[in-house]
Amino acid sequence: MMTTTALSSISNGYIDSLADKDPGWLAAMRRQAFSQYESLPAEVSPLYSKYSDVNKIKPASVHFAAQTRQQSALGKDLTDRLKELEQETGVLQVGQKIHRVFVRDSVAKQDVIVSGIKEALSKHGDLIKSRMEANPLNYLEDKFLALEASAFQSGIFIYIPRNVVLEDPIRVITSLADDGTSLVSRNIVVADTGSKATVVQELYAPGSSGRQDVQQGYFELVETHVSPNAHLEMVTLQAMGADTVNVSNRKAFVERDGKMSWYIGMFGSLLSRYKTDSVMKGPGASAEDVEIIFGVGNQSFDVMSNLIHHGQHSRGRVLVKSVLKDTSKSLFKGMIKIGKEGKGTESYLAGHAILLDRGAKSDSIPGLEIETNEVKATHSASVAQIDENQIYYLMTRGLSREGAKREIVSGFLEPLSRKMGPTIRAWVNYLIENKWQGRQLMLRTDEAMEQILEVEKSRYRETQDIFEKHYKYR
Repeated sequence: MMTTTALSSISNGYIDSLADKDPGWLAAMRRQAFSQYESLPAEVSPLYSKYSDVNKIKPASVHFAAQTRQQSALGKDLTDRLKELEQETGVLQVGQKIHRVFVRDSVAKQDVIVSGIKEALSKHGDLIKSRMEANPLNYLEDKFLALEASAFQSGIFIYIPRNVVLEDPIRVITSLADDGTSLVSRNIVVADTGSKATVVQELYAPGSSGRQDVQQGYFELVETHVSPNAHLEMVTLQAMGADTVNVSNRKAFVERDGKMSWYIGMFGSLLSRYKTDSVMKGPGASAEDVEIIFGVGNQSFDVMSNLIHHGQHSRGRVLVKSVLKDTSKSLFKGMIKIGKEGKGTESYLAGHAILLDRGAKSDSIPGLEIETNEVKATHSASVAQIDENQIYYLMTRGLSREGAKREIVSGFLEPLSRKMGPTIRAWVNYLIENKWQGRQLMLRTDEAMEQILEVEKSRYRETQDIFEKHYKYR
């Protein structure tokens, strides 16, 4: 019989059992983080407490396996994803187990590292330690950050060496186990000086099959370390089961003239709670965070994105757009923080929501903390019901009411998806279409995907042609 530990029952003994397998320096970090976890409230700031839906997490029903177990045979969907990975560079993780790792020969020859976090700690411990010590975490910021830093069971490590430019993305596919257990992961990506890469993360969960005493959850800490003149893109497509919970803390540490790009599409889970901190440490550093949320039923999305400027002439941009149906909810929290050394900074923070039904709800709480002058910092937020006049106009042109809504939503999201490459746009649009139709949220290379991908590639070529020809308006 499998032994599990409930989230409500995590103790020093449980953390010690995980720390026993770690190097001493990491074990000390685990214990320090857990000491903070026990004392923190679920929502640290009272400003956000009344808006939070964190009570949708049922700690007594979230269970973690005491040891890695063999996953039963992969279902058809994950088997198909595995076949696709065989032609690329990437990782398939199911529960705690790193199921397979694929690295193309051309990528391996450039000394790129893609592995599970446990293997990386044994082979590249000094590299990981140096980055963690250079960019220490403040566990008092968030209760779940402290949980993820102390109780992680697994994770992925990716290292892009100096001056290596990868044309194709590294794929990270993570699915929760089929036994109803939850997972805590710590994922670390290091982009060395002058490198450039894209990491695409897909998140899935089979769900608890309607069991009232089990709630599956995926808790993750993602750390990205972007060295001088490096550019890292992190794309996340969250398509987990509708009865699961997903909590993610994301930290980017960006050095001189480096660039960090977050692209996130949130579609699944009962509760999605994402906190993204982009820390621009060096002069000329930049970061952008583009997020698309599509909620139905009673889903809740709790999103926080902070731009933290320490270096001079740094640039930051956050754009979050939510589309909400039925009684779904979104909460957008964001802060621009410019330190005393951040002269010449330009920063922009925006959260916008469109409500498709009367029962849907969205709140936005942007803010500024500025400790110097000679900066540009702007924030904006808007929440509005869908425009009935626009629906009527489109219906007079032959569209059904539902078709009119979809066209309006497409136009609302277009400025965000335009920032992504054609393949990422196709994946996002595919998941949006599946969600609208009530189909399973899983990327597949089927006929519908091929059609969407061809449309997006065609649009991308047309856009390039327009700029290359320098059209003049007469």
